[in-house]
Amino acid sequence: MAPSLLLDTHTLLWWLVEPEKLSPLAHTAINDPAAAIFVSAASGWELATKVRLGKLPGVESLLLDLPAVLQQQGFQLLAVQLQHGLRAGGYPQPHRDPFDRLLAAQAELEGMHLVSIDSALATFPCRLLW
Repeated sequence: MAPSLLLDTHTLLWWLVEPEKLSPLAHTAINDPAAAIFVSAASGWELATKVRLGKLPGVESLLLDLPAVLQQQGFQLLAVQLQHGLRAGGYPQPHRDPFDRLLAAQAELEGMHLVSIDSALATFPCRLLW
């Protein structure tokens, strides 16, 4: 049985608009029809924040249809729960990005592989796939 995968925000964007940036392993895992692919509500927050700050030009139109795009891809939404926030805030590892800390906590607590190129997450107790 294929593992459940939680896509880091950059992984989601690359899958949708620049799939050549994905590693072969990440691409194969996401493309596996048996895999359960999740996108965190935190990624929606991160994307909207970065668009607002002008850090992701050209992504505005994607945000308007993001729920439909995720549904078309067969991706499932993962809500942020209190226990996710508590775990993310309690990690002793240094990592400046609160979005990444939250995704690591969700992957750990939900038993998912976090699909991310971010090597700084290797010190967190979640399983990384890249």
